[in-house]
Formats: sequence, structure tokens, C-alpha cells
Amino acid sequence: MRVLPMGLMLVGLLASAPAQARQLSLADVNDANPGEATSKPTQPLLLKAQVLLDRAGFSPGAIDGLNGDNFANALRSFQKRSDIAESGTLDPATWSKLLDTSSEPVLIEYTITRDDVKGPFAEAIPARFEKKAELKRLDYTSPVEMLAERHHMDEQALRELNPSKDFSKEGTAVLVANVNRSPGKAHVTTIEVAKNDGIVRAFDKAGKLVAAYPASVGSEERPAPSGTLKVTRVAKDPTYTYDPKFEFKGVKATEKLKIAPGPNNPVGAVWIGLSEKSYGIHGTAEPSKVGKMASHGCVRLTNWDALALASMVRRGTVVSFLD
Repeated sequence: MRVLPMGLMLVGLLASAPAQARQLSLADVNDANPGEATSKPTQPLLLKAQVLLDRAGFSPGAIDGLNGDNFANALRSFQKRSDIAESGTLDPATWSKLLDTSSEPVLIEYTITRDDVKGPFAEAIPARFEKKAELKRLDYTSPVEMLAERHHMDEQALRELNPSKDFSKEGTAVLVANVNRSPGKAHVTTIEVAKNDGIVRAFDKAGKLVAAYPASVGSEERPAPSGTLKVTRVAKDPTYTYDPKFEFKGVKATEKLKIAPGPNNPVGAVWIGLSEKSYGIHGTAEPSKVGKMASHGCVRLTNWDALALASMVRRGTVVSFLD
């Protein structure tokens, strides 16, 4: 049998990811290692790498165990910070550096509490802005949606890790990503929004890359700005105001609409206002679509990434839009 070098073996394993993976255990993911001969390395390895990247501040977006563009971009940003060739693949040098960032297990067992299941939860979030404006708050719609967001996970991936588990029942033990939910500690002085790549990069005063996030940036209908702006304010749990001047497709309102706060608000859990009127960096109600679908001119991150960035910026932080 021909033995492949580790680098070639790792790339080959990633390329052969199955469309549907079997139920995974804690050990499958926590012990995943590309150097081992195994028949099931792909999805566990990707989950482990995504959690490690998330902890290091280089977000893959919603953790899903898939080898997509958000994951590749997170790897490139981590490689850039680590002075590794920016291949966007999980090569041996990158894997070694990732393992150096944290030794804690990447999956843990979490027991659902009474507070987790008591809500309040919204019955449904309507698609139309006019109907959203009728709600008193845009809360999560279920415990599983809340727990997925709390642990930076894709909701479907969380369900697949926990088949047949009742997320609405207190005392249920489920597997979740062991992510870092603490606010970022760096002081970010410069943000780069790479419009074509769908990436937001954050730099400290010394010019060191400290974090990177996948983003949906603008649309053909309402393109993102160009040039350099500045952060003017940060508003957590914001109310969203729709102005008919925006002329969003499908919105027929002729007067301003005020949409109540909540994680399912159109701008999510936080608004980072910029010096060009009506533009900002913000969260989203649909984290799994970040980096995959356009936004209404602004810079859309997952709620958890937007909150992490908001904790590190100040009024006057420079935001450069790169074409």
C-alpha cells in the first residue's frame, strides 16, 4: 500500500467529505486528527477545526462541519496572522498552529436548563417588514434556535449531532460546540471590509490582524459604500427603522416602519453605525446565510461575530471598504 505524505493525505480526506455523515460522538470530534488512519476523519476534523478557528477569533461563520468558502476564508485569515502560506486548506502547518491555540475539548455535553426552555419565544417571524413591525419583539422561535446561536452553530448541524433529542425539555443532555463567548479583548483601530471576498478583518493599533469574520456585503440593489468611513456608535439590541427611501425589493410601505429589537430583528443583536448615513456593520436573523447571500447595502455578520467586533471597536475606529 502506498503511504501518502501527511499534507496530501489531509487534503484528500477533506475533498472526500460525505454529503450525509453518521451520528458523531464526543470522541469522534475531540480526538479527530488528520495524521491517523481512520475511515471517518472528514466531518469530525472539520468540526474540530471550525471550533478552534472560532475560539481564535477567525470565524468560520455558523459551525456546520462543511468545507465551504467561509471555512476556507477563515483558514486564510488565520494563516495570514500565523505567517503561514495562505492556502485556505487545512494543511499540516495550519493544523499544528490551530492545536497550539487551545487544548480544551471542542465538543462538550450541555444539559438544557429551565431558563433555556421558558422563553419567551416568538411563534414565527414573518418575512414581510410590514408584518415584522407589528411584533412587540423579535425573539428566538425555539430553544434549538437559541442554543445553536449561543454555541455559534448551524441549527441543522446541531440537530444532526443530537438526533431524537428534545430541545424543549429541561434536563436533556445535548452535544454542543465549546466556543468562547467572552467579549473580545483587543482594541481594534482599523477594520477592512473586503467586499469581493466577503470578509471583515480587524486590526489593532500595531497593525496586527486580531480577528476576521465572514460577511454579506451589499447587493446589486443597494451596494455597500466605497472608501473610508468611521465607527460613530454601537447599539446593542437595536430597533430597526425602515425608510421607504431605501426602496427594498418586496417592501411596499410608504411610511417609516419601526421593527422591535430581538435576535431576529433585520439587523440582529447589535448595530455598529458608520459615518455614512444608514450604513453599518450588524448582526442577522439568519446566521447560516452570512457570506452566502447579499445584504441591503450594509455589512452583515452573524450575531455572535457582530457582538465580538462591537466589543473591540470605539467611536472613530476606521472602516475601509476594499473593492
